Amino acid sequence: MNTRPLDNRPARATDPALLPIFGADRGYSTEGDVLVNKTADGVDLNTIWSEVAAGLSLYNKERSAVASLLSYPTIAKADAVPQSIFDDSFQIASEFGEPEGIAASADALRLGYDFDDYDLATRFTWKFLRDATAEQVYSVVNRTVAADNKNVTTKILDRLFNPDERYNEDGVRVFGLWTGDDGITPPPYLGKTFPATESHYLTSESADLDSADIEDLIRKVNSKGYGRQAGTQLLILANPDESEQIQGWRAGEESRAGGPLAKHSFIPSASAPAYLQPENIVGQVAPGEYGGLPVAGSYGPAWLIESEFIPAGYVTVVATGGPNSERNPVAFRQHSNAAYQGLRMIPGRDQRYPLQDSFFSRGFGTGVRHRGAAAVLQVTTSTDYTAPSLRW
Repeated sequence: MNTRPLDNRPARATDPALLPIFGADRGYSTEGDVLVNKTADGVDLNTIWSEVAAGLSLYNKERSAVASLLSYPTIAKADAVPQSIFDDSFQIASEFGEPEGIAASADALRLGYDFDDYDLATRFTWKFLRDATAEQVYSVVNRTVAADNKNVTTKILDRLFNPDERYNEDGVRVFGLWTGDDGITPPPYLGKTFPATESHYLTSESADLDSADIEDLIRKVNSKGYGRQAGTQLLILANPDESEQIQGWRAGEESRAGGPLAKHSFIPSASAPAYLQPENIVGQVAPGEYGGLPVAGSYGPAWLIESEFIPAGYVTVVATGGPNSERNPVAFRQHSNAAYQGLRMIPGRDQRYPLQDSFFSRGFGTGVRHRGAAAVLQVTTSTDYTAPSLRW
C-alpha cells in the first residue's frame, strides 16, 4: 500500500489561467459544465437553435432602418465614385460627324472602406438551460440581435459624424464628408465652384439650434446636386431634443429668441395626432413613415425623422435614395465571401448542443461614398466642430 505523505503530492495549479472557470468568474449565467437537452418547459435545445438560425436569416435581410437609409451594402474594399451629380447634354446632330461620347466621370474619387470583426458570446451552462424556459433563452438571443443592430447603426453614424480620415487594410484612404482640410476640393456642379475649404461639418455658433442652421445644411447638400434627383429625399435626422425645437418653427417668426426668422413652417406628417391649423396647408404633407421610420413632419423640402441614435446636440441633413440605395452617402462593407456576411451564429464546443458556449459574429466596415450627400451640424458656441462620442 502506498503511504506517500500528503506533502509529497503534486502541488495543485494556482495559476488563474489553469483554474476551472466557475459561474460569474468569466461572465457565465451560473456555474456548471454539463449538457442538457431541454429547457425547463420541455423545449428541445436543438429546436431553439434551428429557430434562432432561421430568425437570423430574416434579420440579415432587413438591416436597421436608420442604417439602411444612410448606407449602401458592398463587398468592395474601395470604389471610384463620382462626387457630383452630372447633367450631360445632347448636341445638334451633324450629317457627317460623329456624336461626342459620354466618358467616365472625371471627378470620381477613390474611396476606401475599412473592415473589422465583432463578436459576442452566449454563456449558457447546463444548470441555466435546465432551469430556464425557452422564453428566457430567446430573450438572451434577442438582446444579442439588439446589440448587433446598435453596433451597426453606431458605426455608420460615427463614419457620417466623424471627419477624421482613416485607412483600410490596403492603405486606401477612408473619408468622411467634405472637410476642407484634406487637400481635395469638391467638384463643380452646374457651373458653381467651391473653395478648397468647403466643409460639411458645421457648428451653430450658438447655444441653441435655429432655422438658419437647418437651412444651411440643406443648402450644402443641394448645392452639390444631391436631394434634387427623382427618387431621392432630403431627411433631417435629429435627437428628440433638437426635433422638438424644429417642430416649433413657423415661417416669418423667430426660430429662437433673438435669432433668424424661419423661412418655412414645420408641417406635421400624415400620421401626426389631430391638431388645429389656423392657416390652410398648401401642397402634400410628408408621409407618416419612410423606410420603416416614423416621419414627424417636414421643414421646407426635408422630412424630419426623430431618432435616439442621433446624439443630443447634433443634427444632420442627408440625401437618401431609400433603403440600401447606391445613392446613400455611406458604404456598408461586408466580406466578399457570402458565408461570412451578416450576423452569424456559431455553435459551441459540443456540436450536439450548439447553444452552449455559442457566439455571434459579424464582420463589416464603413466609409463615405458620396461626400456631399450629407451635412452635419453641432449645436455649440464654438466655431470648431468636434465629433460626438458614439458609444452606448
